[in-house]
Amino acid sequence: MQQKTASRTALATAVLKRGDNAVVTARDALRVAEFAEQHPETALALDLDVTDHARIRAIVAATRGRFGGIDVLVNNAGYGYRAAVEEGDDDDLQRLFATNVFGAVAAVKAVLPGMREQRSGTIVNISSIGARITPAGSGYYSATKAALEGLTGSLRKELKPLGIRAMIVEPGAFRTDFSGRSLQQSASPIADYAETAGRRRKEHDTTHGTQPGDPAKAAQVIIEAAVASDPPELLLLGQDALDGFRATQESQRAEVETWQHLSSATQFSA
Repeated sequence: MQQKTASRTALATAVLKRGDNAVVTARDALRVAEFAEQHPETALALDLDVTDHARIRAIVAATRGRFGGIDVLVNNAGYGYRAAVEEGDDDDLQRLFATNVFGAVAAVKAVLPGMREQRSGTIVNISSIGARITPAGSGYYSATKAALEGLTGSLRKELKPLGIRAMIVEPGAFRTDFSGRSLQQSASPIADYAETAGRRRKEHDTTHGTQPGDPAKAAQVIIEAAVASDPPELLLLGQDALDGFRATQESQRAEVETWQHLSSATQFSA
């Protein structure tokens, strides 16, 4: 529902260009008002803070009242947070999980009664390759996305018999506001982490505006997967995401095999 600016606008643009209806949200609805102005019959632009669960339910009700139902929910609300695990501020972490995890959960729970009634629908939860590669300095962000992925895996199995699909999208680096205005970090860095988590702090990050991923192309790919007859459980976006996934998988497989003699030594003896 609420999304990082470039990805939100790219996806909304692609959906409306197809002739579909779209409800586009942002903390300040003025930032997405152009969609309703340009597509008055097929678009709604509404303000939403996803930590306000009552507001989520009100928007779902308004959407059903205007368009009759919800076929696809895209959960892309979220922001990055960089800190060594020891540096993480408790209040920061509460806000991060409230947005990145519990906001998505609230949106899923709000749309499911209608989707169950119509016995159809697709839920697209936007994660990150960070959930898999877990960079130093991004432990808390990675944890929010890993939580969302675990939830979506179970959700997919629960919903499949009801005709409803659920999928995870894991983007790599895309040219959005993620590494710019949206990125937050701990206020008090610890010197001992300067060469690990410290290297990913905003003041040392030069990637903003140079990321390889094109949000417009990502939007088209997400739509193609979401409307497929059998959407993937996991959709990677970007060559960097593919490379990161494969490297992590290979490393983990090798380590599992190295330690399998201990893993299998825990059974009761006959």
